[in-house]
Amino acid sequence: MKWLLYNALFAVAYTVMLPSFLLRMKRRGGYRARFADRFGRYPKEIIDVLSHEPQTTNREPRIWIHAVSVGEVQVAGQLMRAMREKNPNLRFVFSTTSSTGWKTAEREVTPADVLIYNPLDFGGCVKRALDAVNPCAVILTETEIWPNFIRALKKRGVPIYLVNARISDRSAPRYKALRWFFGEVFRCFTKIYAQSDLDARRLTDAGADPASVSVTGSFKFDVAHRNEAKERELRDWIGEGEILLGGSTWPGEDVVMLEAYGKILEKHPGVKLVIAPRHFEKADAVEANIKAAGFECVRRSRGGRAEARPSRNAVYLADTTGELMGLFGIASVAFVGKSLCEHGSQNMIEPCLCGVATVVGPYTENFRPVMSDLLAADALMQTPDAPTAEVRKASVVAELQGFFDDPVRCAAYGERARAAVARRCGVVGRCADELLEALG
Repeated sequence: MKWLLYNALFAVAYTVMLPSFLLRMKRRGGYRARFADRFGRYPKEIIDVLSHEPQTTNREPRIWIHAVSVGEVQVAGQLMRAMREKNPNLRFVFSTTSSTGWKTAEREVTPADVLIYNPLDFGGCVKRALDAVNPCAVILTETEIWPNFIRALKKRGVPIYLVNARISDRSAPRYKALRWFFGEVFRCFTKIYAQSDLDARRLTDAGADPASVSVTGSFKFDVAHRNEAKERELRDWIGEGEILLGGSTWPGEDVVMLEAYGKILEKHPGVKLVIAPRHFEKADAVEANIKAAGFECVRRSRGGRAEARPSRNAVYLADTTGELMGLFGIASVAFVGKSLCEHGSQNMIEPCLCGVATVVGPYTENFRPVMSDLLAADALMQTPDAPTAEVRKASVVAELQGFFDDPVRCAAYGERARAAVARRCGVVGRCADELLEALG
């Protein structure tokens, strides 16, 4: 009965959300490509690769690995590489659900792998996808819980693993209240690798078998790597001088960066501001805000660099994908976005790895274990929560100013950040070893 109810509710939800999917296709362009994948219908060339390898009629067993956001895709890519280093014969099917995830995944897969969009969680779509891929194991990342997909794998006897697993503050009460439903789903997993003790407890509260859950720490400490070639390219684009970077900003946070920049310029006229919005389709709105604040806007997607203007500074708008890590590598001070708007923050490990003095807002629940480690090491500055948005924004502005006003303190935070990340690396390799041992 509960599965009939789930399927009915999922069908209604998908129907309601379909207009937003279509709108996203229009805005992001590439989103409509391979749309049939979501119904388990793949192009002939994909079916041919999945059915057999060249010069043989034998079907190669493949591990299916699934991730959604850019950060999760990078986590999955790191795990793939670690497993392949230990067993070069492994073949993967990599699935994602978003066009931005797809673009990142294209850089993670090899010619030996297959890249697809994950099927919708309808029984028929899942069956067609599993018949085509026929995986020997499936690895899901973080919070990718698709009940029909997971139950179908269990019925087929396919081992299922959940890596870097977490349950957010907002989701935990729902999972616990719906234990009667999700308990059966979580118990389908062969093994769950949780980010923290709190995540492990929340998973068992939601019905996971305690014997199947182990705590590894966060995979994301292993994911980020500096790209010196990209750093040189971006430095040539921006020019010399100290850089204030707003990384992965969400709507409204770019305005905070502009306010901070205006105040910083009063004492430090050589500083450059770079804003990298989380979703590049929001770049037009960010450009409008930049111009409204009285600055010239130089967009990365359009090439070129600003000419020196004694009357005002240009603001650099990084509206391309795959370059944020390079920007962190040349930044002097960074603000990590999605942390002022109650959504849980973007990845703060990346600027810390680069030794950048880093400021985050009060909302970082998506990185709770990471933040706990970094705060304990005094490796970054988190502004306090406050009753009003204006006070929260003012705190961020003050901290960004403070780092430029005190270069010794700024450098000390950067060094502690770099050391804190280095101490916590190695989780992915240990998990890869355990997965390979379990898979024989």
